[in-house]
Amino acid sequence: MINGLPSKSSSRRRAGRLVAAFLGAAVFVGLGVLQAGPAHAIVNGEPVPEGSYRFSVKLTMTGIPTADGGRRNSACSGALIHPSWVITAGHCFRDLNGVRVERTVADLTTATVGRADLSGTNGQVATVVAVRQSSVNDIALVQLDTRITAIPPIRFAGTPPQAGHLLRLTGYGADNPVNPQPSMVLRTGQFKVVSVAGSTVGVTGYAPARDTSACPWDSGAPYFAERKGKRPLLVSIESTGPGCPHADVETTARVDVVAPWITSVIGG
Repeated sequence: MINGLPSKSSSRRRAGRLVAAFLGAAVFVGLGVLQAGPAHAIVNGEPVPEGSYRFSVKLTMTGIPTADGGRRNSACSGALIHPSWVITAGHCFRDLNGVRVERTVADLTTATVGRADLSGTNGQVATVVAVRQSSVNDIALVQLDTRITAIPPIRFAGTPPQAGHLLRLTGYGADNPVNPQPSMVLRTGQFKVVSVAGSTVGVTGYAPARDTSACPWDSGAPYFAERKGKRPLLVSIESTGPGCPHADVETTARVDVVAPWITSVIGG
């Protein structure tokens, strides 16, 4: 997506759910992928009430260098897994060649935690100061400059899900198909696990509709199991899928296969 890939469908597949928002006259350059279909934040999902799923994170990247010497802005979703660490998609941090890197690529990357409506003041905002990339799948951990102590982190799974399990997704993906921008409101939907591979989990939309699906800027959004009387359990991370909305399989990155690595990075 950085350099404008040859086709809409293949570019969506290869670049995942991260779509760049360019400044000035270049705003439409390389963004043909967005014309593939309507782009809503978790399309056919529902808005999240303020105070719910507060571990959800909006990552905002401002001033990413471009090949022509300019700057672009972008965004991803994520989840707080430790007072100082957020989990997201590895492809949210790539260099000009599209290679995942262990550093911030923007002039400024911030994490807004615990704020369902981004126009409000709830939650807390911190700056991303470090990035760690998984060597197994499309997962990255980002370190914050400020500890988030008022919001409980989500716990992550140490075992894989099973086909038929229901998961919930929360994300800040695009919500306007005419002039796509990251959503200002956190949205959610439910998904059914249909396959479990070595490092990924395949899911399909379940509720509110069969074509409830992730969209651009939902990269890194958490899929988690809701357990009666217990805190949610993080199962996987949004990686890539067909143009949204769709009722096909979405590819997500398994968390349990990198659980020991996560623990070694965040320190327990």
